[in-house]
Amino acid sequence: SQKFLSENSASVYIKRVEARITEEAERAKLYLDESTESHIVEVVEDELIKKHMRTIVEMENSGVVYMLKNTKTDDLACMYKLFSRVKDGLKTIADCVSAYLREQGKLLVKEEETGTNPITFVQNLLDLKDRFDYFLIHSFDNDKIFKNMISSDFEHFLNLNSKSPEYLSLFIDDKLKKGCKGMSEQEIEVILDKTMVLFRYLLEKDVFERYYKAHLAKRLLLNKSVSDDSEKNMISKLKTECGCQFTSKLEGMFKDMSVSNTIMEEFKTHVNSHNLSLAGVDLSVRILTTGFWPTQSATPNCNIPKAAQTAFGVFKTFYLGKHSGRQLTLQPQLGTAFINAVFYGNKSAGNEADGASSSNAVVPTVQQQRENTSSKPQPIKCAF
Repeated sequence: SQKFLSENSASVYIKRVEARITEEAERAKLYLDESTESHIVEVVEDELIKKHMRTIVEMENSGVVYMLKNTKTDDLACMYKLFSRVKDGLKTIADCVSAYLREQGKLLVKEEETGTNPITFVQNLLDLKDRFDYFLIHSFDNDKIFKNMISSDFEHFLNLNSKSPEYLSLFIDDKLKKGCKGMSEQEIEVILDKTMVLFRYLLEKDVFERYYKAHLAKRLLLNKSVSDDSEKNMISKLKTECGCQFTSKLEGMFKDMSVSNTIMEEFKTHVNSHNLSLAGVDLSVRILTTGFWPTQSATPNCNIPKAAQTAFGVFKTFYLGKHSGRQLTLQPQLGTAFINAVFYGNKSAGNEADGASSSNAVVPTVQQQRENTSSKPQPIKCAF
């Protein structure tokens, strides 16, 4: 066996051994007592497999690593079947597979440290997981030894990167945003299911929750979500995995959006019926419950334009009239404003329209107040 092994590849050797074991078993049935067959086969297995296990799996250019690199699914399956006949045979293969998998995972982490895009980092992890899941099913018969090994290895190198919780949330954010090109909702759902597998491996799930809440807030407030159903399905997955307490704030954010839509409809009716002026501002207010959203306890230092202040004052009077005892604190860092400006000068007048955060919208307003170089004022309209 030693001579044949040194002269042939691992795949040739294991196929030859499989044939020899079958031959010896048939020979024992024909010429020997039935009780001796198992003993003879055991001797053959010991001589041809057990004594050479480590040598076989570690053979250069034909062993386990070679088979994994070149997707030799059938050869791996043959080795798995043969090694399952002897004690510690599967563990010997699994140890070799694990060493290679950890090496690949560490390379991905190292690439991220040198500047890999967060979305690419997570996608590479998913691709690696798909690849080894394929081996698990088609080569290793979905064996628990290999299944647990793969999970343990992914947990190991995923948590080597302290940014993994943030990157996983960013990846989900990318898939749940409007404009995710070339993907149907069903395809997005499949990817989200795969990301949940990586989520299970995270040790710092509380860090992920913090980032996810911030990313969800932006999608909801900026109306960037691909669909409410996809968002709610993702929250449902997190709830199933971590329980109600983990997702209570996320669910509260959705409830706030629904309540805010109702309040704004009532406010518009109120403004029209009482012929109230909003100073030309197309106002849209979201009522955010303290504790659910990434808000600040006090209004950030920001000089809100007078027109926007006037419009919000009308809303505040309306809202507190319906909900006495409550307090409203502006959070301009979470809002958006659309600015229309008409510029005059040497060139012909032109209109510019842009979207910005409410805080950034203050900048051109201040500039307008300080500059008197044009013959006509520059009208600016903001919407919160």
